[in-house]
Amino acid sequence: MRYIAAYLLLQLANPEATPSASAIKDVVSAAGVDVDNERIEKLLSVLEGKNIEELIAEGKGKLASVPSGGAAAAGGAPAAAGDVPAAEAKKAESEAEESDDDMGFGLFD
Repeated sequence: MRYIAAYLLLQLANPEATPSASAIKDVVSAAGVDVDNERIEKLLSVLEGKNIEELIAEGKGKLASVPSGGAAAAGGAPAAAGDVPAAEAKKAESEAEESDDDMGFGLFD
């Protein structure tokens, strides 16, 4: 995924040029991640001669036909007024926000 992301960033920066292996390597290594040259070469061989915009459009079409599962899960019942003191409610809310900050992975892990 990191190599595709780097490829797309480079493509956005210069739509007229095809990103090179060394340019992809530079982007990925700039993020402080080890580079697997074999994966970069495989990505470039798969994308060789293809229009990235057409591939994205084709992928969107395929994703549109995939079932997205059942209905969304219902939330819990709201607390009755006065059940939870305001200070406790605010504390619980801030803890929930903090727990979402780092979900255990990074974009380039």
